[in-house]
Amino acid sequence: MPLPLVRLTGLDLIRGFVAAGRRMSITLAAQDLCLTQSAISRQIHALELQVGARLFVRGYRSISFTPEGERLFRIADASIQQLQDILGTLTPSRERLPVTITASIGVTALWLLPRLTTLQQQYPDIDVRVAANNKNLDLRTEGVDLALRYCRQSTAPQGAIRLFGEKVVPVAHPSLAVGPLASPSGVTAHVLLEFDDPIRPWLQWGDRLAALGTPPPKPKGILRFNQYDSVIQAAVAGQGIALGRWALVAPMLADGRLVPVEDQPVTVESEHGYWLIQASDEPRADVRTVVDWILAESRQSS
Repeated sequence: MPLPLVRLTGLDLIRGFVAAGRRMSITLAAQDLCLTQSAISRQIHALELQVGARLFVRGYRSISFTPEGERLFRIADASIQQLQDILGTLTPSRERLPVTITASIGVTALWLLPRLTTLQQQYPDIDVRVAANNKNLDLRTEGVDLALRYCRQSTAPQGAIRLFGEKVVPVAHPSLAVGPLASPSGVTAHVLLEFDDPIRPWLQWGDRLAALGTPPPKPKGILRFNQYDSVIQAAVAGQGIALGRWALVAPMLADGRLVPVEDQPVTVESEHGYWLIQASDEPRADVRTVVDWILAESRQSS
């Protein structure tokens, strides 16, 4: 039986509960709502008293839903999101919102940031906020407009736009004067820079070295990095040869900070690619402009 309207819980209590449920953190929920942790805790406690059930299990620096809390959150979260959506369209904005883009740390540093000057020159009235993060953020929850993600086609969200695939070419600083890798001396005289990520074997040197002979040539040394942009920064610093992702190293090849060791990049036969994801099916004008700019830039990276 539906609860009478006069006995319906206040929106502030529901908002505090939803904020905590979205973040699974009282601290982060308080930051989102510009309140104190104790204020959020009081709101949740008051809501629990009204519904007559515990909604969260409190642990050491963590919270989790009770069965009753999970049931309430599914409905409350969807309802709050609908309110956010409709009020966002009805409430006139007094200021021009920035276009927020998220991407991995490597894609942000190597592909997005070098191109932002062009965007600012073409559209000086558009403000851009960049959120570099290796986690796949929930765009609508986090208030993010666009995401650049590297993933398989099978895991790309519905409506995602494929920007380009993966091409790889060995690159080095011009001062190293690296010879052809087909020659064993092209390997043995140099340090190899490797992205320490076994799920992307095309960015590791094992297969390439094995193809050069039996036994494969032994490099002067191998430096491994857990972030791909660190691999490329080391190559720019002249520390060795890196396997360059063509789309990401293109600006450095163009300005001479790096040179290709081989004539042509190798296209990786993989389902992986770079995708553009939009938070809204009907984005505002500034977001559409940035989408068109990203698509134009991506065609030059293919």
